This record gives sequence, structure tokens and C-alpha cells, in this order.
Amino acid sequence: MTTMDVLDAKALRIFMAVARIGSIRGAAEHMGLAPSVVSRQIADTERDIGLSLFERTARGTVLTDAGELVLEHGKRVLEDNGLLAEQLDQIRGVQQTRIRIRCGEGFMADLVEHGLSSFSKAHSYVRYIVELGSTEDVVDAIANSDADIGIAYNPLTEPRIRALAIARQPLCVIVPAGHPLSERSALKLADCLAFPCALLGKGNGVTQLVARVAADAGLALAPLLETHSIEVLRRFVAAGLGVTFLPRTSVTVEIARGSMQAIDLADPLLSEASAHLMVRAHRRLPLSVEKLGQHLAQEMQSFRS
Repeated sequence: MTTMDVLDAKALRIFMAVARIGSIRGAAEHMGLAPSVVSRQIADTERDIGLSLFERTARGTVLTDAGELVLEHGKRVLEDNGLLAEQLDQIRGVQQTRIRIRCGEGFMADLVEHGLSSFSKAHSYVRYIVELGSTEDVVDAIANSDADIGIAYNPLTEPRIRALAIARQPLCVIVPAGHPLSERSALKLADCLAFPCALLGKGNGVTQLVARVAADAGLALAPLLETHSIEVLRRFVAAGLGVTFLPRTSVTVEIARGSMQAIDLADPLLSEASAHLMVRAHRRLPLSVEKLGQHLAQEMQSFRS
């Protein structure tokens, strides 16, 4: 019996649930199975393969090197199954598919208005599941095959991710109209931290950038307000409570109204930040995903020069 013979659909499905959730009990609850069934299936798979797939710890289960390999195999199986299903539907004449998108909040309006709006008119058979997430959430969703397309701000380098488009989007300080900082030239982050500020929560590309530049300069970063909502940041600035940091595209409406200003920052890391349109590396993309990815790269304002 080969290794692949023991990885039937049931064994793979249970293994991936435990890997994703991090515990046998949690995976069992998620799948509607008894914990003993899940535990026995994992034990049988490990026995047949001849290698441990998990290390049991007080906090749950952690993948071994062998487990990591099996997880990557499982992702490819699921993706290939999805690709095959779409191709078979095309032969049958059934044109209906679903694309999962994970997106940073600051890109949502651009995605819907300039991306999906025009694409859906030409491809009425496509359905979409769109979820918001921080930069870390988006990268994890793509790397773990929980989403087909990801859009995020300044993600860290990740070998499991392939960029379809990257566009420079400098990080700006966002201030109310007439704020004292609007009169300054060659503005740097250090100049802005003298004022109360609001920041996005941990895991967001904006906050990671600001924290890194502040640390490099030996500056204390003590935001007055932390949130996972860009809308809250906008309201914070509009109320005159302080400043925040966002790409210019996140406040285009407010800039047009004249209620806020976006001022470029001269710190090199902040001025070279970028938006990324991403898919999982080494994946054969379904035709619908490939077409949508190309369309978003061309039509979204976030990825235009």
C-alpha cells in the first residue's frame, strides 16, 4: 500500500479539519463527528503512513514536517477538484461558479465599483463571496486556500503567495482640513506622533509599517484609539480627535469634499508601500479566477499607475 492509498477523501478531510482548527475536539465539533472518530482516523492515517502528522501539546495539535507536506497535498487536491468541477460544468453547458475574495477594508469600494461591477456584467454566471480581513488575514486565507483572490496592503513576503499585480501606494497621514501638519513640508512620521493618533489593529499592513518606522526611529507608539475599522478612523479624524495613517485611496471621498487632507510621508518605508493583488502560488487557477484576477489588475484604481 502506498502513502496515497491511505489518503482517501475521508481521511484527508478529517486531517485538514484538525490541521486548520488545531484540535481534535474542535475539528470533531466542526464536522459533526464524535472526537473518538476523528482521533481514530488520525491514528489510522499516521499508522498507515508510518509517520506522525501532529505533535500533541497542552494547547492542541501542531503539524510535524510530515503533516505540513500532507497539508500542502490536501490543498492541491481541493484546488484540483474545484478546477475539474468547473471544467466539467463547462462541458455540460452549466455556467455557474463561485469565487471567494478576501479583501482589506480600504479596497472594498474600489473592488465593487471598479472591479466586480464591470466583470459581473460580462460574466453573469459567476457568484462571489467577499470577506473583509486584515493584511495577515488575507495572506493566510490565500496561503491556506480559504480564498481564491486576495487584496491587501503591504503584506510581508510569503513564498506561498503569488502577486498578480503590485502598485505603489504611499502611506499618508490623514488630517482634518486646515490641520497644522498641512502647512509642513517633507513631513515624517516623527512629526505626526506629536498629535493624538488612531491606528488599525494588529495584523494590518498599515500598522505594521507605522510600528516598524517608529521603532527604527526610537519613537513610542501610543495610539489614542485602536480599531479594525477604517470607517472609525475616518470618523476619528473628522471629529477633530487627531490624525491617522492610511493610503490616499482610502479617503478619496473625504478629500474630494475638502473635509480631509492626505499628506505624503517622506520616510522611505512609508513612501514605498504598495497594494497587492494575490493568489496562491503554484496553483492552477480555474478560468473564472484567472479572468477575474486579470480584470481586477486592469480595472481597479488601486492597481493603476
